[in-house]
Amino acid sequence: MYRLNYIFLLFFLLHALDAQEIPKNEYGLEVIDNVALYLETVERDSTKRLVDLEVFIPSVVIDIKYATTDNFTDKQLYPYAKAYLRYPAADALRNVQKELESLGLGLKIWDAYRPYAATKLMWDYVQDSRYVANPRSGSRHNRGCAVDVTLIDLETGNELKMPTAYDDFSERAHLDYDDFPDETLNNRAFLLDIMKRHGFDPLPSEWWHFDYREWRDFELMDISFDELETVD
Repeated sequence: MYRLNYIFLLFFLLHALDAQEIPKNEYGLEVIDNVALYLETVERDSTKRLVDLEVFIPSVVIDIKYATTDNFTDKQLYPYAKAYLRYPAADALRNVQKELESLGLGLKIWDAYRPYAATKLMWDYVQDSRYVANPRSGSRHNRGCAVDVTLIDLETGNELKMPTAYDDFSERAHLDYDDFPDETLNNRAFLLDIMKRHGFDPLPSEWWHFDYREWRDFELMDISFDELETVD
């Protein structure tokens, strides 16, 4: 028994020595910046796999604003519309969608995983950490653990009435701003409730933004969508 434990420990130590170290950027943050290193972390822990939400939750609607110029930067930040989350976050979001579908509703996703380089570019436009993550700390989007969403009516495809449009960087987007009609307040409250019950926490300054509760278990990443497309 002791010999088996020794062999297992030796194997673990040798494997750890072979593992690449996550490089630190100019702010001292550890950021996974290449596919090989990302795949190595997934090999050690399969929950760190990024999941394509269009495949994983086929009924979800994808409307990635940063794959267009229709966003606050007026620039196309992503080469095409893709939404990825780490597997546990994706699984939790799939449970949200299942519950919504039973009510004739569904999710529309505006953003999910965001490469760190995109966060740096966004900070150049809006240096306000209530709305854009400071590159000195990184974003939970960079960890594949944040999602920007709203609700839609499945029959019509129309968005339910919410306080503001996406990326409205004003107090009207805050969760404690209540000068809205009852329908809008009820829709916001319902979205907040269902996301929280399935493991997501809201951002007080953005009604659409939700962080997967276990985000601290996942590293910051700066892997482009083009690179991710090469991974099976």
